[in-house]
Amino acid sequence: MIVKYITFLIGIIWSYSIIKTQSVFSKKAGLIFKVFISKVSWLTLIAACYFGYKNFPIQYTIIGIAVGVILVHISFYFLKKILTSKFSEKNLLFIKSFFEYSLIAWVFYYIFF
Repeated sequence: MIVKYITFLIGIIWSYSIIKTQSVFSKKAGLIFKVFISKVSWLTLIAACYFGYKNFPIQYTIIGIAVGVILVHISFYFLKKILTSKFSEKNLLFIKSFFEYSLIAWVFYYIFF
């Protein structure tokens, strides 16, 4: 029972963190991210919620969803603070642009090859 609940929490945290990651990217990369990755993550989040609903009482399911969402938001908050304290704004913009163009290249490679 505990292993099932931990699996449920990991599924919630995993899928919601990928959904939350979409807000970091710019419009063009965000669109590609939204179409190809975020849709699957929304389906995974819905499936994890359904898994929790079928296997646990509704209170545990709601608590698990709330804990997962709160953990993701706290993680993103602290990650932002750490990155802004260690790197300059110019370096962060360069890294973000690199990841955005890498994502676009990866999607095009995946589609055409």
